[in-house]
Amino acid sequence: MKTMLLAVGGNSLIRAGEKGTVAEQQSNAHRTAAQIAKLVRDGYRIVLTHGNGPQVGAALLRSERGANQVPGQTLDVCDASTQGEIGYLLQQALDTELKRAGLHVPVATVLTQVVVSVDDPAMRHPSKPIGPFYSREEAEQRAHDFGWKIVEDAARGYRRLAPSPEPLDIVELEIIRDLMQQSVLVIACGGGGVPVAWDNGCLEGVEAVIDKDRASSLLASRLSIEQFVISTDTQYVYLDYKKPTQRPLLLVRWRELRQYAKAGQFPPGNMGPKIESVLRFLTLGGKEAIITSCDNLYEAVCGRGGTHIVADPEPPAEENQEESCKKCLCPARS
Repeated sequence: MKTMLLAVGGNSLIRAGEKGTVAEQQSNAHRTAAQIAKLVRDGYRIVLTHGNGPQVGAALLRSERGANQVPGQTLDVCDASTQGEIGYLLQQALDTELKRAGLHVPVATVLTQVVVSVDDPAMRHPSKPIGPFYSREEAEQRAHDFGWKIVEDAARGYRRLAPSPEPLDIVELEIIRDLMQQSVLVIACGGGGVPVAWDNGCLEGVEAVIDKDRASSLLASRLSIEQFVISTDTQYVYLDYKKPTQRPLLLVRWRELRQYAKAGQFPPGNMGPKIESVLRFLTLGGKEAIITSCDNLYEAVCGRGGTHIVADPEPPAEENQEESCKKCLCPARS
């Protein structure tokens, strides 16, 4: 049985130009689920993760605007509520599409807590875009009204920034592993998981948003997954993105991709975390990673599109192993 961790982006539920209504998200979830059903039919045992940037931003905005009538919710609680919301939409769509394909595969959503450090420097420097896109004027007004930090994101508008600490451990790891071994299609680490930290033997929520791809890479490595697939809004990873010299990467090895990353080819707020997550996954023993668009997902896994990243013939250099361990993503440090 082939194993895959599939990380679907926010565009799998809310596409560019959409308002993010439930009907829109349901339609998009079914489109994604139909692609996943083909992979299950081909013999893949899948763990599914997903983003929640638009949804968690909207949940927090609703909480802030309604605070004069009902108690407001913290960001970690909004993370948890959107895990349930998106898990429901994906689980329902998968149940339907798997049945249509004649496949009898149970689907379960695991509300997942991911351990972070409250001393992570990222806590003092918000960097993760969340919520809907605004015009510059709208964003500046919200920054004034709510104390937001804002940033221009992917040339599509302005978004709110939230702290994004490194994921260190996954509380429900063994539950996810057990379900996977029972051939359950597991939806986990939604939105990167709910950020939590240990304080005197107690788990407590942390107001932050964990990058979905970093958490997915950690989960894939801890589960010894063979293939890590990231679905995003472009069919390929590009060099010189949006420049006259733009060109797609089709097949690239770990060392080559690392050199492109060190040369600054992948912006930190866009493709950067995806590339970083793929490099970590391969460093820790993964066999292959693929980055492609949601609509091209099945074709890319079949080798007909997408950017394929593979490990080098020899293991990565010792200093690169140490570099990953310093970021607390090595299983030996759990």
